[in-house]
Amino acid sequence: MYTKQEVLDFINEEDVKFIRLAFFDIRGKQKNISIMPSELPRAFEDGILFDASAIYGFESPDGSDLFLVPDPSTIMIIPWRPSTGKVVRMFCNIKTTDGQPYAKDCRTLLQNSVKTLQKECGISMMIGPEVEFYLFKLDENGEPTEEPFDHASYMDIAPEDRGENIRREICFTLEQMGITPEASHHEEGPGQNEIDFRYSDALTSADNTSTFKWVVSTKAAANGLWATFSPKPIQKMPGNGMHINISYINNSSNSSNNSELLPYILGGILKHMSEMTYFFNPSKESYDRLGSFKSPKYICWGKHNRSVLIRVPIENGKNGTRLEIRSPDPSCNPYICFSLIIHAALDGIKNKIEPPKAIEDNLFEITSAEAAKFGLCQLPSCLEQAEEIAKSSDFIKSVLKGII
Repeated sequence: MYTKQEVLDFINEEDVKFIRLAFFDIRGKQKNISIMPSELPRAFEDGILFDASAIYGFESPDGSDLFLVPDPSTIMIIPWRPSTGKVVRMFCNIKTTDGQPYAKDCRTLLQNSVKTLQKECGISMMIGPEVEFYLFKLDENGEPTEEPFDHASYMDIAPEDRGENIRREICFTLEQMGITPEASHHEEGPGQNEIDFRYSDALTSADNTSTFKWVVSTKAAANGLWATFSPKPIQKMPGNGMHINISYINNSSNSSNNSELLPYILGGILKHMSEMTYFFNPSKESYDRLGSFKSPKYICWGKHNRSVLIRVPIENGKNGTRLEIRSPDPSCNPYICFSLIIHAALDGIKNKIEPPKAIEDNLFEITSAEAAKFGLCQLPSCLEQAEEIAKSSDFIKSVLKGII
């Protein structure tokens, strides 16, 4: 958690020559501007002007001038850049010409969501995403192909698993950037991989997720491959998911057991799941993934059931104190996604929303008629349906006011 002065001292002492100011468009795609060290004091004080008219989702008739103000606590050395004349990156908040937060800045949205949860409930949400990706070969011209890097399956080892050295490079790079990898392995699909990193507070977790995707793509390219986070890069094969594990820390003076509010958090998220799906699964390919290869189809939960949408793991023989949301995929914007989860949880806590009965049946093997007997509702079946549900939602409008 560096201060502005500490960052300025670091820049001078560590031979930093370029500073990347990173921000995100509405889709969660990272953008950046590079500045020289002499410009950093001005960036902290006034921000760095940029033309937002060409940024997806930022187009506005009110003008295109916006300012990037770096967050000093997010400074990271980019380890694959030269060690002489280092390059660092900081995430930024976006301001308008009159110094106000820009309404479509999704990072500011998440910061405000975190503050609201703390103010109204005295808790901090902790989030740990599990991001899957595929590795494909490039052709002789360096263009992406549809040929997977290997044909290994779940948790196979070398020589079938050809991605272990790349995962190793990714893990080492993440460590150098202050992100702690916890586990890595080959996933079910050919060329499919997963690397899990340590959970953290919601904002840091969103920042880490964005950094992770950048590192994976960069290391894949350095090895003559390309990485895709598409939710369904190969038809008739497992898609890429982004399971989201959430728990909370009670910061209030009347601290209670962490499992006490968990049912209400679960109830709130289930209540708003259909409305949030458009943002959890924002591409057409997302709906090819849902309902197949262990991806959920129905809005329900279970204690140790991997066929449900939200799983409450049993840990060390005891009821768990975390939830695993299994429907989102890596094409989502994590800042918007985590903000919606926080506000759905907040609704559940404030209104004491109880979840329905847990489902322990294998939902991958039941028919639609059998699901109806359970009273199960399906997730939206396509992007257009999900969008219509989101557009008609007062909950979505209240949380994403100014963004949509």
